[in-house]
Amino acid sequence: MLEELNKKYDKLQLKYGSKELDSIYNGGCTESPDICFVFMNPTGRNIASLKTWKGRKSPWIGTKNIWTLFYNIGLLDEDIYKQIIEIKGKDWTYEFADKVYDNVTKYKYFITNLGKCTQVDARPLKDEVYLQYLKLLYKEFEIINPKVIVLFGNQVSSLVLGTKISVSECRCKEFNKIINGKVYNFYSVYYPVGNGSFNAPKAIEDLKYILNNIRIL
Repeated sequence: MLEELNKKYDKLQLKYGSKELDSIYNGGCTESPDICFVFMNPTGRNIASLKTWKGRKSPWIGTKNIWTLFYNIGLLDEDIYKQIIEIKGKDWTYEFADKVYDNVTKYKYFITNLGKCTQVDARPLKDEVYLQYLKLLYKEFEIINPKVIVLFGNQVSSLVLGTKISVSECRCKEFNKIINGKVYNFYSVYYPVGNGSFNAPKAIEDLKYILNNIRIL
């Protein structure tokens, strides 16, 4: 069912993304994951966005920093992490991308972006663009049925929850929102990469707290 959304994402890519790049969809555990991680939108640093790439179109392929975060919170095997650090982004193969995402599935989490429109760089997107993807993201939640959803950054958190959010004021606070008749549990966490990389230690601290809460449930 997730695949059915991809055609809609591809149409939105033509409207809001870079024409020379492809949409990036999602990846990981699709059957009641412990956590669904929601980032902002992909950039051309993800080599899976290249039109010559015929493998999976999942987030963060060919990058390093976010996998360091997942490793530091115990959601990535050490041998996989070492391979990610050692190889250059352009040297990721289709098989290695699948291997990394098999490890994501092993740890029962799902990675997605609010906006799937790939940009050539990390330029900010207006709320109006992200809002074109909101109902589709809600559909992703409905399909995968996560225990907890982690929203990265103020903009994504505010748009998904429908209220003004400042991460610094609600660290480790659980939010509940009814979407299509089901209650979902959310946390808002500092954006940990790019311009927000200086907040990575705070993001790691909060994510460890969230993971401990999930394991108690």
